[in-house]
Amino acid sequence: MGEHDGFLLEGRHLDKSFGKPPRQVLFDVSVGVRPGECLAIIGGSGSGKSTLTRILFGLERADGGEVRFRGGSIATKDGAAALRRQSGVVYQNPFASLDPRWTVRRSVAEPLRLHGRKLDGAAVEWQVRQALGLVSLDPDIFLDRYPMDLSGGQAQRVAIARAVITSPSVLLADEAMSAIDVAARLQILDAFAAIRERTPGMAMLMVSHDLGMVQHIADRILVVHDGHVVEEGTARQVLDHPKQPYTRRLVEAATLD
Repeated sequence: MGEHDGFLLEGRHLDKSFGKPPRQVLFDVSVGVRPGECLAIIGGSGSGKSTLTRILFGLERADGGEVRFRGGSIATKDGAAALRRQSGVVYQNPFASLDPRWTVRRSVAEPLRLHGRKLDGAAVEWQVRQALGLVSLDPDIFLDRYPMDLSGGQAQRVAIARAVITSPSVLLADEAMSAIDVAARLQILDAFAAIRERTPGMAMLMVSHDLGMVQHIADRILVVHDGHVVEEGTARQVLDHPKQPYTRRLVEAATLD
């Protein structure tokens, strides 16, 4: 992988170990996502996929290798700051990421303040309403609700609205559908599809163990097992013609349609 591949965010030859004695959890992993592309990183619990994405987004440091954003290393102060400004993250548990004391209005608007956007109250309100509409939540109904007033699926859509209100260049969805029921997962998929349509240049990394869900949105799939990349290809290639036994087991266990 190299800059000629056109990657917006790229990890090169990443290694990572934890603990004493050290236990290696990533082995020479290279991965990249291009503008406008959705890359699904698939693997079971303990595969290393979440550690990989935490390194890609500057939340962990690799022991070896490097991460580059827009061609520059995020190991530099400027590179790390650029990635922070231009990225959004949606985590598995929305209630852990929403302040229970804040209304939906305040939670969704907060990234605008953190990014130093100098907007008047009317402009902030408009952007919050636009973000909620994008995830199919009626602002007139949800703006003044608190997290305790939301279902799991509604809370996750609020978290997504907050993650995209600053129009990030790259969005990480880390197991964003695993803590909610199937009906709500479909609403989350619809929200991500609407966001991709509205912001066609945004790159998206979706971390999941559920091929049945990511098949509906991923352009490419990277399969991670025991810290190694065992398979990579277009979504159709990986789902229809898996090459590795581990990938075949994942496909057979998924509900695909």
